Amino acid sequence: MIIADMADGLTRGVERLGAGVSGTFFEPTIRIGVTGLARAGKTVFITSLVANLLARDRMPGLAAAAEGAIRTAYLQPQPDDTVPRFEFEDHLAALTGPDPHWPDSTRSVSELRLSLRVQPSGLLSGLSGPRTVHLDIVDYPGEWLLDLGLLEQSYDEWSARSLARIEGREAAAPFRAALDAAPEGRWEEPDAQALARAWTATLEARRREGGSDLSPGRFLLPGELEGSPVLTFAPLPPETAAARGGLRREMARRFDAYKTRVVKPFFRDHFARIDRQIVLVDALGAIHRGPAAVEDLRRTLADILGAFRPGRNAWLSRLLLGRRVEKILFAATKADHLHHTQHARMAAIMEALVADAKSRADFAGARTAAMAIASLRATTEDQVPHEGGSLDVVRGILAETGRRAAFHPGELPQDPGRLLVPARQGAEAWLDGDYGAMRFAPQPLSLKPGEGPPHIRLDRAAQFLIGDRL
Repeated sequence: MIIADMADGLTRGVERLGAGVSGTFFEPTIRIGVTGLARAGKTVFITSLVANLLARDRMPGLAAAAEGAIRTAYLQPQPDDTVPRFEFEDHLAALTGPDPHWPDSTRSVSELRLSLRVQPSGLLSGLSGPRTVHLDIVDYPGEWLLDLGLLEQSYDEWSARSLARIEGREAAAPFRAALDAAPEGRWEEPDAQALARAWTATLEARRREGGSDLSPGRFLLPGELEGSPVLTFAPLPPETAAARGGLRREMARRFDAYKTRVVKPFFRDHFARIDRQIVLVDALGAIHRGPAAVEDLRRTLADILGAFRPGRNAWLSRLLLGRRVEKILFAATKADHLHHTQHARMAAIMEALVADAKSRADFAGARTAAMAIASLRATTEDQVPHEGGSLDVVRGILAETGRRAAFHPGELPQDPGRLLVPARQGAEAWLDGDYGAMRFAPQPLSLKPGEGPPHIRLDRAAQFLIGDRL
């Protein structure tokens, strides 16, 4: 077993070395990780980004596109033969077809390779022809990203933290009842299954409420592991001395197996190879749900950054030591639900939400940024009469009813502290008023040749993530 592990590690090292040499000296590859928390719009982001890189008329904020340096862009088979291909064509048809609708959410890892033919600029531009830059876009559920934080925790630490986060929450009442019914001595497998089902139900309820910390993430997206012992555990209160063969000992063993058999392979095979990362966040939805949701989001974003290995990706260190995430973008999605006069306020709130995480990444040498975007613009802006004046609104088609409606979510504060301070203090509601949220459906589009889907700041997001490499 030890020799096999050493051989496997050596083989992977040689593969990484070969890929590093090829990317450094021949056709460079930028591996972009795309993830986000529930309902943040990962699938729509990738679909719109690729469509707008294929047809670049709506990308003036991407310098290489604005200057004409990108001669052409085309899709190729992804390099990882065992990873499903991101279903770009199906998702684009869903968004831009005669009956537009939002595509299905991300449920597993997928990948897409987009290759760009780029004319170099600078002093040597006239001495060389166009070169090819590959963008390998990796889509994976945000819940799996949160699991990376488990690698640094023991079962006791995870249990204490998990139980503290559900304390007093109504959605956790069935799980607390399952804890009370759990045997103190001899136990059977149905006892462990009942606890695991109750914990999964608690995570599902928290997701419906807009909760951000939903680990272990595979409980919500089990795939082929559903029903296996590695997904049959739950947090338990501390015991003075956990009995040998007792339920707590078994839960701790399964927790460790989850880290070893599920989380570590994902880190090794996918996450550890990422160069650039974007984390999509439905910050407006959290604000709508109240102070507790905003504080939960802030802590979760800090945990997310702790899972990264930020730092500058010098070519020699990449060859010898593996990749490090060198740029991280936190993007508040659904900017089209706000009038443009509030976009700067939303961006400032996003900056404040990731301030703690950003300082740690900057110290490690990574570049971070926060902005408000809409991968696909589903609304138009308008003004309506209101109390003797006018009110800035957006208009769109409601996803639930299909009716057109005007929407004003409330005035976001200019000072993000007006939201973050009461959230940290545990306020039950906003003191300055309520903030609304609606779910809009994509609108029918009529795209001209050379145009990708309409968006808000998708070009600026692309410039931050890949502009320096083009």
